[in-house]
Amino acid sequence: MRVAFVVAALALAGLAHATEDRFPRISEAYFVKRDGRVLWAGGAERRLPPASLAKMMTALIALERGELDALATVSAAAAKASGTRIGLAAGDKLRARDLLAATVVRSANDACRALAEHLGRSVGAFVDMMNARAAALKLADTHFVDPCGHDRPGQFSTAADLARLAEQLVEHPEYMRLARIPEMSIRAQGGRKFSFRNTNALIGRYAGAIGLKSGYTERAGNCLVALAEKEGVRVLVVLLNAPNRWWNAVGLLDRAFEEPVR
Repeated sequence: MRVAFVVAALALAGLAHATEDRFPRISEAYFVKRDGRVLWAGGAERRLPPASLAKMMTALIALERGELDALATVSAAAAKASGTRIGLAAGDKLRARDLLAATVVRSANDACRALAEHLGRSVGAFVDMMNARAAALKLADTHFVDPCGHDRPGQFSTAADLARLAEQLVEHPEYMRLARIPEMSIRAQGGRKFSFRNTNALIGRYAGAIGLKSGYTERAGNCLVALAEKEGVRVLVVLLNAPNRWWNAVGLLDRAFEEPVR
């Protein structure tokens, strides 16, 4: 995998040199920032399905709300959530912080829905909270319908908006702690254990990778918000519908770190 990363990074560097600041074949939309300054963007204002990158807003609300040690009870609907999951059962009781961990690290839809129901008392009410927070952050091209990123009519965001949302999460140490964990375990009340690995393939493989969130659905394709830090420099990459997201993320990160400071 490391060899493929290097090969793809070199190929992307050559493409970047040939097309200046534009990478039209990388993804349907992309956005790259280095220490808060925009380096490159393509289709960054295009409204697209965000897949599990929507969970970043779910996590932000959970962190801002606090009370992470409160117990949440998993509903039958949460236990039946489709897609990536950790195997929660109806009636399981877990701390909100453990549901948050499974949502961030494993992108688990059963944990995410249980967390959303716990915080909002219903999925619909929680989605209203998500959209209110998006409006407060001036994410004008973002609208949520599902808290976990399932494909739903009317759910969309942009690479630029997701970069701004990511920058909010960076301010929360607990999110950043979770985002860089390669694997972990949590327990339900009563002792049932759930172990899982991070869905972000850059963690532990790309030097300096510290987050932030990956996602996939059939409509959205492969999506990624990648954050890496080297020698005090931070680079943020957002990719939406990127067939080769891991390789291209590495190429963009490498080139961004090598970009001369202006």
